[in-house]
This record gives sequence, C-alpha cells and structure tokens, in this order.
Amino acid sequence: MFGSGSPTNTLDDFEEADVLLLMGSNTTEAHPIIANKMKKAAKQGLKIIVIDPRKIDMTKVAHSHLQIEVGTDIALMNGMMHVIIEEELFNTEWVERHTSDFENLKAQVKSFTPAYTSKITGLSEIDIVETARDYASSKNAMIAYTLGITEHHCGVNNVFDIANLALLTGHIGKRGNGIMPLRGQNNVQGAGDMGCLPNMITGARPITDDEYRKRFEDHWGVTINSNVGDTQTRTFERMEIGEVKALYIIGENPLLADVHLNHTAKLFRNLDLLIVQDIFLTDTAKQADVVLPAKSWGEVEGTYTNTDRRIQRVREAVKAALNVKEDWEILCDLAARLGYDMNYHNSEEIWEEVRLLAHEMYGGITYERLEKEYAIHYPCPHEDHPGTFVLHERFHQMNENTRKSSFVPVTYTPPMEQPDEDYPFTLTTGRRLESYNTHTQTRHYAPGVKIKQAEETVDIHPDDAEALGIEDGEVVEVFSRRGKLSVKTKITEQVVPGLVFMSFHWTEVPTNVLTLNEYDPISGTAEFKACAVNIRKLNAV
Repeated sequence: MFGSGSPTNTLDDFEEADVLLLMGSNTTEAHPIIANKMKKAAKQGLKIIVIDPRKIDMTKVAHSHLQIEVGTDIALMNGMMHVIIEEELFNTEWVERHTSDFENLKAQVKSFTPAYTSKITGLSEIDIVETARDYASSKNAMIAYTLGITEHHCGVNNVFDIANLALLTGHIGKRGNGIMPLRGQNNVQGAGDMGCLPNMITGARPITDDEYRKRFEDHWGVTINSNVGDTQTRTFERMEIGEVKALYIIGENPLLADVHLNHTAKLFRNLDLLIVQDIFLTDTAKQADVVLPAKSWGEVEGTYTNTDRRIQRVREAVKAALNVKEDWEILCDLAARLGYDMNYHNSEEIWEEVRLLAHEMYGGITYERLEKEYAIHYPCPHEDHPGTFVLHERFHQMNENTRKSSFVPVTYTPPMEQPDEDYPFTLTTGRRLESYNTHTQTRHYAPGVKIKQAEETVDIHPDDAEALGIEDGEVVEVFSRRGKLSVKTKITEQVVPGLVFMSFHWTEVPTNVLTLNEYDPISGTAEFKACAVNIRKLNAV
C-alpha cells in the first residue's frame, strides 16, 4: 500500500506521539527494551491503548485495555473506521489528494456499526467509539503491532487494515505518526532486507525486477532465477508429496517452533537429507544427518538491522571454539565445493558489495561512519546523507505527481477452529520473557541467574480452574484434535474465561503438538494464535 513494508518511524517517535494503539504485542516480555521506551513516553503523556486478549503487563501503564476476543482485530478496525467515517473525523482533502478506493473502503466498513462490532469482538460499544475518536482526533498517533496480528490465517489482511486505518486518518509520513511492526528477533528486519524472503533480493527489492536483478547478475557473473521462491509452508507441502528430498536449515528450530508438530516431525523423517547449521544442538539438529557448527552472535563481526531500520555494527566479544565458522564462511565453502567461488575475506567486504549493489538503501553507510555515529537508519543513499528517520514523507509534500496509496478493504473472518463441546477452550500462544524463542540460547543459563518462570505452564482463569477442580501448579493434560501433552497449571486473571495461554519454549512441553496447521494464503504464516483445546485432570476417573 505504501511501497515498503519497513517500519515507518524510529523507536524514539513514541515520545512524539499523543496516542499509541498497541495491537497484539506483549511488549514487556517479547520486546522489553522497546517496552521501556513506551513506558517512558507514557510518563510524558503518551496515551497507550492496549488491544490484546490477555491482561498483559503493558496494561499497567495503559490509558485503556481493549480485551478483545482472539482473532477479531479486523472487526475492531473496521468498526473504528465506521465511526471515523460516520462522524467525519478524517480529513476529506487528505483522502482525496493521497488515496484511492475510498468508496470501496466506506462500503466495506458500513455494516461494522459499534453494536455489530461489539458482538464480534466482545468489547463495549463505548470503548470502540472512544478508541476511534482518540486515534483519529489526535495530532500525532502511531500503531505498533507484532505476532498477535500476523500469526493468524488472516494475518496479511490484519496488516492491510492497520494500513487502512493509518491512511484514512493521515497518521503516516511524519514524526510521531506511523506504523511500527516490532520484529520478533534482533535481525529479522535485516535478514529480510538482505534477501532472505522468497520474493526479494538484497535491498528489499522484488526478485522479479529485471533491471535491478541484472545488477547482481552482472556483478556475480551468473543468471539469477527470476521466479519467486517458496515460503516455508509451501516447502513443507512439497516435502509431503515427495518433491523436496533435502532441507538445509540455518538458525531455525522448526521441530519445536512449527504448528502441528507431530506432522512436521513426520515430514522431516521422510527426507533423504537434513542439514542444520546452528550454534547449539537444537531439537531439529538432533534429527539432522549433518550439523554445521556456526559462530554465535557474540563471536562474529558484521552489521545488524533492527526493528526501526537502524543499522549497527556487531563486534567479536569472545573467541569461538575451534572448527567453528561464521555463517558466511560456511556458505562460501559450500559454494566453492558446488562449483562457484565466493571469495570474501571478512564481513566488511561483503557489506561493501551490499553498499555497491543496493546503493539506494545503503550507499552511504560505511563501517567508518558506523564506528563514529553508532547507528544509521536506512535509506541512506550517499555518505553525506544523515539517514532516514521517517518514511513516506511524500504524503505531506505538495506534489501533484505523488503516487496515491490505495485502500485495501478487508472483511472479518473468524479463527479457523472455534471452541465447541468437545474442545471448549481457545488456546493462544506467545513468548515468555526469559525464554525468548525456542529456548535454544536462553536455556543455557549462567550460574546465579534468577529465572522467573523456569518451566512451561498452561495459564487458565480462576473460574475455569474451579469448574474443572484444578489447583494452581497441578499437572493436567491439554489436548487438541492434533496432539496432547502434560503441563502444570498457572491460575491467573491475565486470561479471560474460555481462553488459555502457553508459550512454545520448552522441549519438555512441546506446545505446538496442539496448534493448528492453517496458514495465511499470502504470507504462509501459521495460525499460532487460536486453536481449540480441552483440559483434563490427570487423576480424573
């Protein structure tokens, strides 16, 4: 919609905003440093509106908490836009100058009255109306979101609607106004920008862009396949029908992280060859035919691009063990053995090639500048450029030739698996503070480190626990249509009746044996955030 999926602003802009819609983000546990910035801004007057099915820690500093039904974000945003349009809280001139397909959007959200939206989301009509007014009427407003928005079968549509909301109100293209997708790990943004997406090439440009792709072909002396590659989801589908016989995994642990885990494990057992490149012997690496030991983040040189397009230097802090190599060294060795010499001597040499070929994004970002300036935000096309703090400033420039952004109206679709008599609870999954992701790195605690939660629990509301006759800390069986496991209970009012929560960190309690193998048809992202489960006392007759 805007021409780029990158975060539009910097993290410092939270202090410039008046209102922040915090959607599907357990920020304190998943992004603790960013949460600190938000809390600081809240003390200075930022009105944070938390939109989340759970009573997460960020509600303590929030102006309000909209405890929405899982998977109903589109209904809420359509309801907000209904109010904004009906009450004429948008700038008509802005919409005419900068957007197209407004009438289609208006028609799409017409039925999402506060009463109808309330019925779907479980929110009060007044909360829906007041949130719409707060966001639309404030001078500066931002939206931050993460996996609670994207890990649904309609994740792409969720993001479209966030963009619709920002575009309708003009909260885009200037300080304190924009959309901040908070990336799930420390270099997710950078990995995508470097071409680790199936439809992109280095510099976050489409692989189908013939002219741009030719730069790389000419420089490398090769012909690059112009077809868009497969997502992980599609790759697994091809594994199932026997089209993919070998899999090479770098820094990923799908045998703990992926939905419908029993099914994934079966696919991996049917491979002819499984190669894993990682820093620890993960669940997936234990199943591999070949394990290639890589250096960790503390043992390498290079650059990271964080969640607000901020490029920073990474420096070797400790010496690695013998016979361990940086990821790029392993890839270069393999390329040479496969018949193509990739002759780099260090990370800086690789970065210089990136600067040369993707100069619109990185041309001005040298190692020398990073040493002096600590960090630079891309795009930074030349060495006199200060870096770009706000994207899409074109919206506020009086240029009649500026490209308009089209609204992409979407409609609400409920989670793919609804609770019923046999599976009366909705399970939603996420992260816990200390364990980070699949516990690959964080389970190796140093002596003396205190851990708040050292084992998995199923978080359940007191009313549900009482109805089941379950005590806090009791081991129960949680089961779905796909699998079952035993886990301790944690009785908490963080969840509402009918909703239970688990993380996916512990090998001992592989939560993803329960989750649903339904995916967003565009992105291939799985529906981690909603599936139907039941809970049984282990001593029940």
